[in-house]
Amino acid sequence: MPTAAPSRPLTIAVIGNPNTGKSTLFTALTGVHSRIGNYPGVTVEKKTGRFTQAGRQVNLVDLPGTYSLSPRSLDEMVSVDVLLGRQADVGAVDAVLCIVDASNLERNLYVVSQVLDLGLPTVLVLNMWDVAQDRGQTLDVAELSRRLQIPVIPCEAHRRTHIEEIRAALLDVAGKPVPTQPSVFPEAFHAEVQQLMERLRENGKSTLPRPLIERLLLDRGGQIEQSLSIKHPRLPNELAKIRDQLHAAGCKIPTIEAKLRYAWARKLLTGVVTAPSQRVVTGSDKLDRFFTHKFWGLVAFVVIMLMIFQAISTGAAPLMEMTETVQGWIGERVGSWFHPGALRSLVVDGVIAGVGGVLIFLPQIALLFLFIAILEDCGYMARAAFVMDKLMSKIGLSGKSFVPLMSSFACAIPGIMATRTIENRRDRFVTILVAPLMSCSARAPVYFLMVAAFIPPMAWAGGWIKLHGLMLFLMTSLGAFVAIPVAWLLKQTYFRGETPPFVMELPSYKWPSQRIVLQRVWTSAWAFIANAGTLIFATSLIVWALCYFPADHAEELRLAAEADQLAEPLKTQLERRDVIEKKLAEVRDLTVGAEVPAKEGELQLDRENWIATLEPELAALNETLSPYDAKLVEKNAESERLLAASFLGRAGKTLEPVFKPLGWDWKIGIGVLASFPAREVIISTLGTIYSLGSDVDEENPGLHAAIKSAAWPDGRPVYTIPVALSVMVFFALCAQCSSTLMIIKRETNSWFWPAFTFVYMTTLAYVAALAVYQVGSRIGG
Repeated sequence: MPTAAPSRPLTIAVIGNPNTGKSTLFTALTGVHSRIGNYPGVTVEKKTGRFTQAGRQVNLVDLPGTYSLSPRSLDEMVSVDVLLGRQADVGAVDAVLCIVDASNLERNLYVVSQVLDLGLPTVLVLNMWDVAQDRGQTLDVAELSRRLQIPVIPCEAHRRTHIEEIRAALLDVAGKPVPTQPSVFPEAFHAEVQQLMERLRENGKSTLPRPLIERLLLDRGGQIEQSLSIKHPRLPNELAKIRDQLHAAGCKIPTIEAKLRYAWARKLLTGVVTAPSQRVVTGSDKLDRFFTHKFWGLVAFVVIMLMIFQAISTGAAPLMEMTETVQGWIGERVGSWFHPGALRSLVVDGVIAGVGGVLIFLPQIALLFLFIAILEDCGYMARAAFVMDKLMSKIGLSGKSFVPLMSSFACAIPGIMATRTIENRRDRFVTILVAPLMSCSARAPVYFLMVAAFIPPMAWAGGWIKLHGLMLFLMTSLGAFVAIPVAWLLKQTYFRGETPPFVMELPSYKWPSQRIVLQRVWTSAWAFIANAGTLIFATSLIVWALCYFPADHAEELRLAAEADQLAEPLKTQLERRDVIEKKLAEVRDLTVGAEVPAKEGELQLDRENWIATLEPELAALNETLSPYDAKLVEKNAESERLLAASFLGRAGKTLEPVFKPLGWDWKIGIGVLASFPAREVIISTLGTIYSLGSDVDEENPGLHAAIKSAAWPDGRPVYTIPVALSVMVFFALCAQCSSTLMIIKRETNSWFWPAFTFVYMTTLAYVAALAVYQVGSRIGG
């Protein structure tokens, strides 16, 4: 007997207001079988998942949270296109899962009424059922289902109640005839819609389905009108005449829609929902008296944010160090499999370093999204946005922009990814574009190097206020101060538009679900690796090639092999010298006569005795290790020559006239160009340029001495205080981070915005560094 063909998978669209638990229910339905991407041509996140019910695969498409199906932009148009089967990468929708807050039914039913007008099989889920009961409300679910003629199911998504019932209902309604729903609009409106649709088709202007013609008429200046008006400039005038006729007939657009839909919702709920005569004061209400208070709410928010970012900084650091250690260990082991040469460098310095450059961001991203998921699931995130909205609105943003911007101080990558919580497209884009201005931790090594080497160690107020600390604070804060006018300017120009009212549901507080939180962290982390990670990796390989080719590295490899041969029998002395150098650096930082804290196995000596004890031993070790040091100097000098001869080095020399007005020579230029994959790379690049090797850090005394002694051909010092300030200002404002640019591409789904970010930030950095150097040079003579 022939076997029956398997039934095709069903496609279900999931829709609901923000903060109704839609994402929680989506996760409960799909489990780990979900993935995140972007819809083609727009920035809207495409979240899809699947489950199997009664042997039938069901694909869920989680649409962005929305209060209405009135598209004002291409991003908002996606939800409408998906529901109408016009989104090619989704296909026709078999049914719709509408999720509403059971404790706020009247307000939530607005978008439900719009969905019902589309004539699609629909299942309504009354989520947060426990919240409605806590408020003393009673709901006749069976009567509501009878009036709507669709399945209605109560649910507590965070407790995973009635999940199987929802799955079964979706399978049951898909493919069945949809009962005719009475329209909320008068006959006059429908008559005008029909005539408009016929005229548009006769004139060849549009073949839009009837629901979109209705939206064309209802949404004055909406996305549909904007897109059609490009080809048909007379259309807005024609629409204006129809709207005037409807206004004369008592159907004023656009206010008529809200009036009729809310009237429908009130009538529908009469006798279905019963609430106590006096509103019940819940535990959430009591907490909100503190967390949304105009003063104490702000204090609580600041404390919570400080705790979170301190936890991210403290928790991510060892994980990031471990990632670097593992990367180095793997690089050594894998490198031993290859003969020295281009292939080994490609694998170790290109592939393994590129993968490490991706994975090193994971701890920060995972921890940030862990805290965001906890705050969202417990209900506090909505309060945080509410508290910060007044402050952020002064620069044209909403309260939801604050957390992503704060996150960017640790790293712009998780901060930019955190903008997904911002529904308004203009606010989301402006937040993405200014987030890289926040001074991330990768800029710190540049600040530490320049401040320690060139800023005088002055102090005031008995040593409590130090110039070094003030400079580090100013450099760290500079980007945030500059971001304010940049955000304001963006909102006044390209992203100009009517600021939407800040509308947000305040969900009840609850204990976050461990399953939901971990699922969100996993989804966000994997989305970063699978999407942005590939772009970051590719960029790392390109920069490696620019640094390696076209020079012949045979001499460098020979010198490196000879240095390794000399180092093998001297391993103990080399390790001892490292210990002494670190101890001396620690001791010399203390004031004269200070007692040095003794560690295990050390004698208790004061500063002068330590120096007197260690310096002779260091001198003896240097004498013993001098053959190795001489060979290392040769090897490092060759590395410097090869870097200068590489494509990147040639670019630095070619661009020296561009860098010279900033007080920079071509070596600083190479450092800036090489730091494009990651800002902190400039330290190792400068180490290579000044023949110190690539393994130096910002505290290396040799690097400090090298940049202090660097001179122009006429003998003038390259580095001065104005030059150091111009380098720091440039790095504070520039877009020297390919990983950030790749994330911007990922989140905006366009190459234009990372290019725009690079150009505007680099231009801003250049102009600021130029002003600092030129003014500083004149003041300092």
